[in-house]
Amino acid sequence: MYNGIMNNMSNLFLLSNAVSRSISPENLNGAKGAGAMCELEDGSAKYAARDLGKGWKVNPFVRIAAGETLEIAGIEGPGAIQHIWMTPTGKWRNTIIRIYWDGQENPSVECPVGDFFLSGWQEYFQVSTLAVCVNPGSAFNCYWTMLFRKHCRITLENRAEEEVVYYYQIDYTLGEVPEDAAYFHAQFRRVNPLPYKDVYTILDGVQGKGQYVGTYMAWGVNNNWWGEGEIKFYMDGDTEYPTICGTGTEDYFCGSYNFEDPHTHQDYVNFTTPYGGIYTVGQDRLYKCQKRFGLYRFHIADPIRFNSDLRVTIQALGWREGGRYLPMQDDIASVAFWYQTLPTAPFPVLGDKDYLEVI
Repeated sequence: MYNGIMNNMSNLFLLSNAVSRSISPENLNGAKGAGAMCELEDGSAKYAARDLGKGWKVNPFVRIAAGETLEIAGIEGPGAIQHIWMTPTGKWRNTIIRIYWDGQENPSVECPVGDFFLSGWQEYFQVSTLAVCVNPGSAFNCYWTMLFRKHCRITLENRAEEEVVYYYQIDYTLGEVPEDAAYFHAQFRRVNPLPYKDVYTILDGVQGKGQYVGTYMAWGVNNNWWGEGEIKFYMDGDTEYPTICGTGTEDYFCGSYNFEDPHTHQDYVNFTTPYGGIYTVGQDRLYKCQKRFGLYRFHIADPIRFNSDLRVTIQALGWREGGRYLPMQDDIASVAFWYQTLPTAPFPVLGDKDYLEVI
């Protein structure tokens, strides 16, 4: 019988024994029949609901104190997260989302909230993909299928010096997980500036079997054209040379020729598609002088499969005089998305709040 976990337009009519659940501030543990039960005096919106009482949008958000880590989900499996919606306050890089599978000590997801949802520059840009959607006014959505067998734990760490407010909803299904299902992972990195002639590492240290499914990059440029660099995937024992090698940055992110307007040849053209896209962050105003870009590429139709190990790098290259490549020294951040078997190797230590800051 269909397990009710892997959904698409071709199987929505199939019946299943899976059960649907949802965690939000109005149902903190996702229990059946336990939504909207918060007492008025305990609610985050008790003042707004004071004339209506219990059951009337009493607790729609949570407050996370400065320096606090709040567990927003603790789910007993087997099952799968199918959708996360979130809208934050504060600086998006100051809140870190972590996800732990099946009681692991190390997180399989560790990322600033904004970058996890393709929004690393603290500015809203509409994004429409199969995996992540960013909608007005600052609504973050992800649709990655995240399966777990025993337990799922999700936390938000507020690194800011002030309280933040989070609205969120985690929609999931409890049901049978296929034996060959791997676990979702996401890892953030940032280097600012990239040292001269260094190659930027998106991901390394991965051990296990799985598939690489996506890249997001927040790229701050310190020169003119910046996208000649090749992406490389070293897998299953590759050392000096990779098995998969791209031909240029804009090529990897599903564009070409500088992402330029093909008619005027004077402007970047933003685009958002199910599998790839780019947006430009306007930096031509007072105190905003640096050109910045958000880029994403999702390997949904073409996952990059590995059997034992994986490392992913990208060059930062522009042009210099004499028709020569220029190794760039840019502000580069990234999120790698992949599935793999457990255990998860420890991630590199995440930089502190000041190191990750975007102004």
